[in-house]
Amino acid sequence: MKLPKEITNGFLIFLGIGIYFLLMNVLGLADLFYLRTLNVFFIFYGVNRTMQMNLHEGETNFLSNAISAMTTSVVGVCMSVFGLLVYSYARGGDAYVRTLSETFMFGGNPSVPTYCICLLFEGIASSVIVTLMMMLYWNNKYAAD
Repeated sequence: MKLPKEITNGFLIFLGIGIYFLLMNVLGLADLFYLRTLNVFFIFYGVNRTMQMNLHEGETNFLSNAISAMTTSVVGVCMSVFGLLVYSYARGGDAYVRTLSETFMFGGNPSVPTYCICLLFEGIASSVIVTLMMMLYWNNKYAAD
């Protein structure tokens, strides 16, 4: 059974983000907040890959491609947030999240679920933005009505 391209590319987003953050942690760069924002490039990669696959398959309908791109990015973001949830509890739960939130945009002492829910909303917002940007980029590749 072959998985849909949205799930496959969403999984690639998850792998890219996961390896990137683990590598940052190993190199001691996890406290640099501006490096954390670079994970959006993995979302761009996965969505672009989905759009290329759709175009290669002859899918030129704007709406179905937008839904496919959005599905890809949301799958990747949801898997990444779930991975962070599991990783956070494995590293000490709320105590680990407090070390993350010191250099991030959270105030106070968020719990692991609060931290993950906030990142989920942030990730979905970035998914919408990336999808819209990629749809604008790929717009000239579709047949005009």
